[in-house]
Amino acid sequence: MKKILLLSAFAVVAFAACKKKDVNQSTLHNYSAPTILLPSGEYYSIPVGGTLPETGATAYDSFYNEAADVVYDQSKLDNTIPGLYIVRATAKNRYGMASTRTLYVAVTDIDPTINLGGRYRRVETDDTVMLWKLANGLYRTNDVAGNGAGDTSLVPAFFVQTSATTIDIPVQGSKYGNFYGDNGVVDMVASDTIYQYILRNSAFSPVTRTFHKL
Repeated sequence: MKKILLLSAFAVVAFAACKKKDVNQSTLHNYSAPTILLPSGEYYSIPVGGTLPETGATAYDSFYNEAADVVYDQSKLDNTIPGLYIVRATAKNRYGMASTRTLYVAVTDIDPTINLGGRYRRVETDDTVMLWKLANGLYRTNDVAGNGAGDTSLVPAFFVQTSATTIDIPVQGSKYGNFYGDNGVVDMVASDTIYQYILRNSAFSPVTRTFHKL
């Protein structure tokens, strides 16, 4: 009888060990993340005190054939201070595999009829740059430095027109590291618009860069 009891105890331990192994067994899944679609684009503008409008974003994982919810991280969006802010849109599939899109949100009360977009010439170097309006008060330049026609290392940048006379160039990345702009001003004289700023980055000289609309 004693031997039978010992054998039974061993069987219980063995069964428990097998059970534990099954619980801890992992399963491999092919990596695939949902694709986020932004039908309203990546660029938005809201007034001071406003909220991010409905973006209409959707997400779908074509490998696992499932839709996913799009979640917005607005923790860095301060709608009380004019400027440019980043909002992250993230979607995960059932296995936690995620993808992210970036939304650029300008906070400004600038008149929506204002459009600074166009071709500009940097006065100091005679270099020509382009400026595009992406949303109300939100702009992108193809070359924030404007170092001259011989410089092929163009540095794109975003900035926000925060008032009739000021622009804000927030911290943003480049191949030269992070940079930002100081003393950003704009003079919107009819047919003679000028904007200027000082770039802060060790790769750029801290001089006032003035751009005249062509």
